[in-house]
Amino acid sequence: MKKARLKLLHGLIYFLFILFAILIILPLIWMVITGFKTNKELFLSPFALPRKWEWENYVNAWNSGIGMYLKNSLLVTVISTLLSTSLSCFAAYPLSRLHFKSKRFWVYLIMGGLMLAPQSSLISLYKMINWVHLLDTQLALEVVNAVFRIPFATFLIMTFYKGISYSLDESAYIDGARTGQIFCRIILPLSKPIIASCSIISFRAVWNELMFANVLLQSSSKKTVPLGLINMQGMTTTNWTEVIAGTVIASVPLIIAFLLMQKQFVRGLTAGSVKG
Repeated sequence: MKKARLKLLHGLIYFLFILFAILIILPLIWMVITGFKTNKELFLSPFALPRKWEWENYVNAWNSGIGMYLKNSLLVTVISTLLSTSLSCFAAYPLSRLHFKSKRFWVYLIMGGLMLAPQSSLISLYKMINWVHLLDTQLALEVVNAVFRIPFATFLIMTFYKGISYSLDESAYIDGARTGQIFCRIILPLSKPIIASCSIISFRAVWNELMFANVLLQSSSKKTVPLGLINMQGMTTTNWTEVIAGTVIASVPLIIAFLLMQKQFVRGLTAGSVKG
């Protein structure tokens, strides 16, 4: 009876996972197919296959500036991700594995960033960036996005570092290694899963970020993908199938990044959750 119940339970779990996967994949397939339709087909028969596959929608979406917006988004996202993840690693190591008097203060200070809503800092950030003459520059967007990603990334990496055996540090100290050497040669090589996890989370967040980009960027040549998709919407009429085609094109880099690092991403999150 127990074996039969276990098989039934496993079958039910597999069914739920398959159903969940279908619910995620179907909207993506619908979006790709809709990019080949006309506006009339979109509104009259949204779930039917297109009578004629309009490849021009994807070509027009690319020619309308999606290619330029993709380049801008890639630059901003990659730099912000590298900056936030590297700084989080440097911050997480002493806060999780070293002992010093002001440690609790720095932990509370960094973790306090998790409670700060980005919207509440928008006006002050705009004034600060304008004061240092970085308004309408991608550098300002890169720094701001990186700063808001640091608290959560630091929290995840700290949790992961606490799960690494302290005997590794002690053995290295006995062999004459310094703190920096231990971090670079022992801790960092073991941190690939959590670094991949934080990179994916940061990449997705920065790639889809709209609020700061809309306020800090003014030149069309510097705008990112979310702003570019908004620009594709006209004042009176909008070719929605071209907008959807642009959305599909804009989703490709994010999908590729996840596929390349999915194993490390899952390993990092599960290791951090168990060891914490």
